[in-house]
Amino acid sequence: MVAQNSVVVIGASGFGRESLDVLEAMKEAGHSLEIIGVVDDNPAAINLQRLAERKIEYLGTLKEWIEGSPKSCKYVLAIGNPTIRHKLSALLDKSGFDAFTAVHPSAVIGSQVVFGSGAVVCSGAVISTNVRLGVHVHINPNVTIGHDSILEDYVSINPAATISGEVLIMEETLIGAAATVLQGLTIGNRSLVGASSCVTKDISAGKVVKGIPAR
Repeated sequence: MVAQNSVVVIGASGFGRESLDVLEAMKEAGHSLEIIGVVDDNPAAINLQRLAERKIEYLGTLKEWIEGSPKSCKYVLAIGNPTIRHKLSALLDKSGFDAFTAVHPSAVIGSQVVFGSGAVVCSGAVISTNVRLGVHVHINPNVTIGHDSILEDYVSINPAATISGEVLIMEETLIGAAATVLQGLTIGNRSLVGASSCVTKDISAGKVVKGIPAR
């Protein structure tokens, strides 16, 4: 019988293995969890090798795992693409599985922070006071999230990005590595902010912006 805090990671690529790092750090810090393995529909040979080197079991495809696992097993959805993450979470929710929220012990978490189900916060992240993260939000290493910001469902913030205070980032948006979003702005849903960009004004839904200032 699978324990209540047994967890699988869905996705064998880079963020999947970074999510494993988060889970392993949580376990070392005293959290009661067991890492069962990794699920991936089409893992690259090099990623299977990397899993084997760290003695993490490959559990097969998502369909195989859904059909063969007890509903008490939780999952971390470590798929970088926000839209695909949304679709897969709908399938998993419909199948009766619950997401696991993973926060690295080295992350600095302010007061009154709310984590949505399935959020992943990597090492070195700094999340200020009164921040709200939606379901399956990804906070990559060394990200800074300013006070009173809201990151809606399926948002991805890539490494070393800075989100200033009172920013609203809407559903399925991806903020590139080392990008900066200035104070009080709104980034519309399904937008993409390029790496190292500086966002100085509101971005409407579905836009791709880059540069300094981002346009």
